[in-house]
Amino acid sequence: MRKIGIIYGMENTFPPALVDRINAMRVEGVQAEHIHIGGIKMAEPSGYRVIVDRISHDIAFYRAYLKNAALNGTTIINNPFWWGADDKFFNYALASKIGVAVPPTVLLPHKSHPPGTTALSMRNLMFPLNWDEIFDYVGFPAFLKPFSGGGWKSVYKVDTPAELFTAYDDTGDLCMTLQKAVNFTDYYRCYVVGQQKVHIMQYDPRRPRAHRYVLDGPPIDPAMYRRLEDDCLKLCRALGYDLNTVEFAVEDGIPYAIDFLNPAPDAELQSVGKKNFDWIVDAVAEYAVEEALKEPKMVEMRWASFLS
Repeated sequence: MRKIGIIYGMENTFPPALVDRINAMRVEGVQAEHIHIGGIKMAEPSGYRVIVDRISHDIAFYRAYLKNAALNGTTIINNPFWWGADDKFFNYALASKIGVAVPPTVLLPHKSHPPGTTALSMRNLMFPLNWDEIFDYVGFPAFLKPFSGGGWKSVYKVDTPAELFTAYDDTGDLCMTLQKAVNFTDYYRCYVVGQQKVHIMQYDPRRPRAHRYVLDGPPIDPAMYRRLEDDCLKLCRALGYDLNTVEFAVEDGIPYAIDFLNPAPDAELQSVGKKNFDWIVDAVAEYAVEEALKEPKMVEMRWASFLS
């Protein structure tokens, strides 16, 4: 039996719907289930051909479990080795290298010393920072946000240097980026599955969280649709993610990619709406089954092999 497992946290609708959808496909030799684990013996096979990961970014125990499973040939959606090595600032830089529009972005050092460090630990850091050069490059308004994070946590919109410094003082030992704000007329959030399928959703981050997915928006211009789809695939193939969301803010007809490190994207029915929910459940189910039917690859016992 080629088992597909799903590991998750506070989600209530997507995990059971995914398990039910896979099992309803009645693919011979394939079965999906919710994972239940205890203590993990080193190098012990997980028993799963595929695992869909929805929570290990928050739980170190689950991340270690998934790496151990991958060591024994399990396919993880998404790769826990690469996901753990990634960050949003690197993603912005990579996007700019492959021709995807990204707003000017600067990496800033921690405002407070990280635990266990002192001023001596920062002796290579310029002080004060070249703030005028940074402001000339990014401009205002801008967003101050963690160099790797999600859920709109610790995100500040700043309109002046004074507002930036006040917000920066509040970030503690987080590593932050300062990014030019896009004065958008349209905004899109796009599911990407298997580096092949794209589902473009109209979205408005200015609305209350429960109403951000625009379910009754106007048709998307065909040329814009193709540009969004192409940029989504280009980004996810370059980043190596098989499940992701990519967010674009459109200004003057240019879709700027502003968030595309979301390998456990929102997929709750109450949040995304039934049409979007049905699409992501079907797409992930089909992709997981497709991966389960493949023969396991021989695992080369070198660290780099797990990043591919």
